[in-house]
Order: sequence, then C-alpha cells, then structure tokens
Amino acid sequence: MGDVIVGYQGELGAYSEEGVMAMFPNADRRASSSVRKVFEAVEVGRVDYGLVPMENSQAGSINETYDLFLRHGLHLVGETVVRVNHCLVALPGVLIDELAEVTSHPQAIAQCEEFLNGLGVRIRAEYDTAGAAKRIVEEKLGATAAIASRRAAEVYGLSVLEERIQTYPDNYTRFGAVSRDPTPLGEPDKSSLVFGVGHVSGSLYRCLGAFAERHLSLSKIESRPRAGRPWEYVQYVDVEAPAEAPEMIEALGEVSEHATFTRLLGSYASGISRTR
Repeated sequence: MGDVIVGYQGELGAYSEEGVMAMFPNADRRASSSVRKVFEAVEVGRVDYGLVPMENSQAGSINETYDLFLRHGLHLVGETVVRVNHCLVALPGVLIDELAEVTSHPQAIAQCEEFLNGLGVRIRAEYDTAGAAKRIVEEKLGATAAIASRRAAEVYGLSVLEERIQTYPDNYTRFGAVSRDPTPLGEPDKSSLVFGVGHVSGSLYRCLGAFAERHLSLSKIESRPRAGRPWEYVQYVDVEAPAEAPEMIEALGEVSEHATFTRLLGSYASGISRTR
C-alpha cells in the first residue's frame, strides 16, 4: 500500500506503530498524541487510515476507543494483533537498584503491576510507552526507567534492564483500522456493531437472540454508558460472520426492530486467529 498515510497514537517505537508496520508495511506513518486525534485526523482527511487500540488480552477493552466510535462516523475496515512484551528500559549504565521512578502508559503499568510491586519505586503515568522512553532521553532522567517495547529502547538508545515484565506472559493488544471508506482491507469474516436498548423488558434478550437463532457466534459483548444520556447503555458486539451473509442481514434487521438504534461499525478480516 504505497503512498498510504496511516495515523496512530504514540511515538516512534509505540506498540501502535508496530501494528501499523504489520498491517501497512509500506505506509507513511503519522504519530498523534491521543486516540481522539487519530479519529479526527482520519475524519478530516489528513490521513487515509487510523490504527487504534481496541482491546488488550489482559486489561480488557480500551473504553476510549469504543466511545469514539459513537462520536465519529468512521468505519472499522480491518484489525491486527500485536504481541506485547514489556521491557524495563533506562539510560545506559543505570542499574535497576538505582531507580527511584518508573513511568509508562497506565495500561502498561497495570499489566506489569506484579513486577512493579517488587521494585518499590514511584510510579508515574505517561501518555504513551514509547513517549515515556523518549522523555527519559530528552530530560536525561538517570533515576527513572520506562516500561516500553524493545524496539522503543533501540529507537531511543536505551538499555533493557528486564524483559517480559508483564504479569501474564501471553499478552496481546488488538488494533482496529478505521477509515472514511467502508471497503474492508481483506476478505471479511467478522463484523462489529453497536446498538442501544430502551428500558423495555426483554429487549436485550431479543436483540441477542436474533444472532443465537441463526447460529451466529458472538466473540465479544460489551455494555458501555451512552455519553450524554445518564443510565442509558449501548451494546458493542463482535459477530463471527461477514455483514453480507444472508443470516447476518436477517439478524441485523431483527435487531433493528428491538433496538433504539443500530449501527454497523464494520465488516472485516479477523486478526485474532493468528494468535491462537
């Protein structure tokens, strides 16, 4: 995909950038400071695609991303899965027992909680794993280490003090590719949608039953508060079927009869199977 511009959240060496490299190997990569800014860059046409974190196998869903799907009219057109191997990185020559502080993205900190508890140092949140590594170099923070990828350590010339410090060794993050154009990047075998249900007895049961009656497998169901409407919730659902399949067309039609609104986020090729 030459001449394609792809936005991602973070700095050079971020796990998001690794996802872009895997999914768009020849693309021009554009960093943004937040997931919200990635959505905005795609929406206004500054980039062709955005790659945004959706779910971590250890920490669960990235709620900010799901909320942004409702605010922006973008389409989910693909996904990729990045294996996360967190490293403790610091300036060359710094020893682990000299550390007074560890900094990283809150998700990375949560995923390494057991290791960090054993260090007995201050913990400071940063907006990005690679950004934390970059800051150590820029500010010459000799008593501070970052949790980041090995590639981030190489990019910024840092030493790796410890590898695979995450609490659970099999740690993956699923990233979704978003675009203004709904055309999928590969042959679709999965669909994602969001729908709302009113305060009517059995409405959620009937919506989910539309898939069960047609033997459609749901790989994810998540309830999220609906912004600006207290005590109202929306349901995010991943279905193991393409949207154009006859049984999916029927199911979506039935869901629309019981839901307050229904929106297909996208139909795309699954990236999960590569990690199984």
